[in-house]
Amino acid sequence: MKSPTETSIGTMPVTHHIGHDGAALQPPFDAAIVIPTLLRPSLAQALRSIFAQENIGRLHILIGVDRAEGDIAAINPVFQEQPDNCVTTLVNLGYSTSTRHGGVHAAWDGGALRTILSYMANSRYVAYLDDDNWLAPDHVEKLLKAIQGHDYAYTLRWYVDPATLKPLCVDRLESVGPDAGGYKDSLRGFVDPNCLMLDKIACLAVLGLWSVPMKGDDTNLSADRQVFAALVQHFRGGPTHTPTVFYRLNELDKGYSKRLEWIARQSNKNAGTQ
Repeated sequence: MKSPTETSIGTMPVTHHIGHDGAALQPPFDAAIVIPTLLRPSLAQALRSIFAQENIGRLHILIGVDRAEGDIAAINPVFQEQPDNCVTTLVNLGYSTSTRHGGVHAAWDGGALRTILSYMANSRYVAYLDDDNWLAPDHVEKLLKAIQGHDYAYTLRWYVDPATLKPLCVDRLESVGPDAGGYKDSLRGFVDPNCLMLDKIACLAVLGLWSVPMKGDDTNLSADRQVFAALVQHFRGGPTHTPTVFYRLNELDKGYSKRLEWIARQSNKNAGTQ
């Protein structure tokens, strides 16, 4: 198994492939997963959840560094656990593409990285994962089944306590799919990027929107809404009907208090039925 030899992210090559000796790069992979990252420690858990994916063929993992808050050396040991069916492509441009860190693309959550890495992915089927979340072992398998006959596929997610990492309840408030949930009236629904898989050839026109927040959004964090609005309007989606993403709640998120209130109501309802 090859791994990055650099001790500092600043000296890492722009593109660096990690895979077993002789791993073929040219034949398209069965699926790809795109991860924009700040190299937070939680990236290790995210990667391990990808390495644990079951019943799939070859998997292409693409990690794009937005701005390094951590050191690649801390992540190096994780790649020793990468199975032979996976190849990871690390991309470090040496600068951030986001206006948040001095770049030119408006999206604060990674700038143009999701767009760039989506094009780079050597697979027609591209899923996404943030470096503070993780996946159930059947995540990719279920999405690949759901996307057959569709342009994109989506799955459900668990709300997770950030301190204990305990799943609290299935999110049926926000990331629930087209024409459903709390965004039904304003956006015709919503699916979190972590829960999406795109047929990037069918949805080619959508890829650039990962770097474009919605008009009037002063947080510049709504490119994911922009993407899903285009998907629900112009493309066909297939659901898995299963929660396969573990979404770590963040008290700094704008909707954090609303999520806690909803989770509390679900807890009370469940207690009342026991």
